[in-house]
Amino acid sequence: MSYRKTPLPLLFTIGLATISLLPIRSSLAQVNFVPQPSDAPLELSLLTKPKSFVITATTINQRSLTIPRLWWAQDSAEKKLLDNWIAYPASMKEPARVDLVVNQQIWSLLDYLERYDFINRLGTAARKDNYNVRVFNYQQELLGTYTCNFSISPASCNIQMSAQNKLGWRRSL
Repeated sequence: MSYRKTPLPLLFTIGLATISLLPIRSSLAQVNFVPQPSDAPLELSLLTKPKSFVITATTINQRSLTIPRLWWAQDSAEKKLLDNWIAYPASMKEPARVDLVVNQQIWSLLDYLERYDFINRLGTAARKDNYNVRVFNYQQELLGTYTCNFSISPASCNIQMSAQNKLGWRRSL
C-alpha cells in the first residue's frame, strides 16, 4: 500500500491562503448587512391629518411625480387589499420608509405565499425610490417588512413576516 505524502510547505501555503481570505469575507458580510426595520410606531392620525413632511395615498403633487410611486399598485391588483400608506422621507436617524395599511379582512384570506408576494411587489416598487416598507393592519399590528441597505448597489434587501403569517398564530416579528 502506498500513498503520497503532501509536502509540509505546500500545506502551510494553502493554510495561509485560506486564513488570509477570512477577513475579506467578513468585510463583505458587513457591507451586505441589511438593517432592522424601523421600530417607530404607526401614526394612523397622519392618514386624516397629514403633516407637510409625509405623503399619503391622498397626497398629490400637482407639479411633479410624487415619490414613492404607489398609486399604480393601489389602482391595480391591490385595490381592495391596500387601503392607504404613509411615506416618511429619510431623516438623520433612519432611511425613508413607507407604512402600508392593508384591509385585514382581505389580508386574512391570503395564504403565506400571497402575503409574501404582496410585500415583495410593493417593496420592490418602493425600493426604486429608496424607501423601506412596513405592512400594518388598522389594529397597528406589524404584518411584515421589506428592508434594504441602500448604501450598496444593487441594494441588499430582506423580507420579514410575522409568525402569524407563516403559522396562523400571532407572534411579533
